Order: sequence, then structure tokens, then C-alpha cells
Amino acid sequence: MALQTWFIYALAILGLSLTPGPNGLLALTHGAMYGSRRALYTITGGVSGFSALIALAMFGLGALLQTSSEVLVVLKWGGGAYLLWLGIQLWRAPALQLSPITGAGAPGAATLFRQGFLSAVSNPKVLLFYGAFLPQFIDPQRSLVSQFIVMAATFAVTEFLVEYLLARLAFKVRPWMERGGKSFNRGCGTLFALIGAALPLTR
Repeated sequence: MALQTWFIYALAILGLSLTPGPNGLLALTHGAMYGSRRALYTITGGVSGFSALIALAMFGLGALLQTSSEVLVVLKWGGGAYLLWLGIQLWRAPALQLSPITGAGAPGAATLFRQGFLSAVSNPKVLLFYGAFLPQFIDPQRSLVSQFIVMAATFAVTEFLVEYLLARLAFKVRPWMERGGKSFNRGCGTLFALIGAALPLTR
């Protein structure tokens, strides 16, 4: 992957990781309920699930690209349209509301890991998103395996750090999200809409 392409990808991944979602909320609540150290098991499970979905999306795309290189063009435009739609939906979404956190007795590490993993892989929209997002950055002339390693590692590190930060700041983030969540959603929605409109036009 070219350095400039990776830089754009990393910025887009950062925007994706900062967007409120099930795994971010799970890291937030587990950080508040059980502490940031135990929330690491939840976060690791979620990152593992996301990495599995990235692999599924990329190598599924690889099989399609071996059939026809024109598939990539179709996926880029279709994916761009989906990202634009996602940005509009996020713009219109209400502010995230967090319920009061209660709970006694932290579950075991395996349970927390499993909850994070299942939260990532059980959402069909995630796989659809990766199917739309990844073609914007795949170079069919280069090794798909090496591109997967770079993309998955970049995502895993970014997502891990963002979710861990949420877990560490759980009690401080909750009031801010309730007060300024609408503006936050609109900022992330604008980012996705711009990516969806611009990336299909790039080579």
C-alpha cells in the first residue's frame, strides 16, 4: 500500500473508530462497571471480531477481482454511495443516551472477550460497511495478503486505542456524550459523506 493511500486510510479508520457504535459503547460501559483493566478483555474480543470481518471482506473481494477487474470499479461506486448514505443517517441520528450503569461482580476474562467478539461479528452492517469501505483502498496489482496485514493492523491498533480511551474516561465521557452527542454525530456523518463522495473519484 502506498504511503499516501495508507495515510488517507488511517484518517478514515480514525473517524470510523470515533463514531459511536455497539463496541465503543460496550467498552464505555464495561470500563465504568468493571474498570479499564478488565475492559481490555472486551476490547480485545471486539478487535479480534473486526479483524475477522476485514479478512472475510477482503478475501471475498479478492475472489471477485480474480474473475473481473471491473468488479472493483463497481464496488468503489457502490461503496461510495453506501458511505454517503451512512453519513446522512449518522447526521440525522439522535444523541447517544447512556443508561445508568449498574452491576455487581465482574465476569471472567473469557466472558468479557466473548461479549466483545460477538458484539463485533453479530452486526451484519459491519460486514456490509467493510465491503463498501475496503475497495476504496485495495490495489489489485499488489499482494492482497500484505494489504490485509497493513489494513487489519492499522484498524486493530486504532480501534484498540480509541476503545481503551473510552474505557479509561467512562465516567467523564458519559455526560459529554449526552450534552454534545448530536454535534458529534453530525461531525462524523459529514466525514463519512465526504469520504463516500470523494474516494470513488480517486485512482
